Amino acid sequence: MIKVSDTASKRIIDMMNEDGFDAAQDYVRVGVKSGGCSGLSYELKFDKELTENDKVFEDNNVKIAVEKKSFLYLAGTILEFSGGLNGKGFVFNNPNASRTCGCGESFSL
Repeated sequence: MIKVSDTASKRIIDMMNEDGFDAAQDYVRVGVKSGGCSGLSYELKFDKELTENDKVFEDNNVKIAVEKKSFLYLAGTILEFSGGLNGKGFVFNNPNASRTCGCGESFSL
């Protein structure tokens, strides 16, 4: 399962509305792809449709779609939003990552 913090939930819902998506029925697609300074990087986008390879979760009023391949890397992750002095953005607190880069956008197992 993937969790969404209160702060991330509010920001996601606002961003979905701004981009013409409806948080009550559309999805935040979370994934992993090869690349980044640590070997794997996170993907985050909005989507209106599911595929047969998706696992779906709902947490904190946000529907999350994850392709089954990516889920192996993301199980137990908490999606947070940071608006501090180090910059604004989504942060993946991934218990499966053995190493992360300084920007927090890539990781390795």
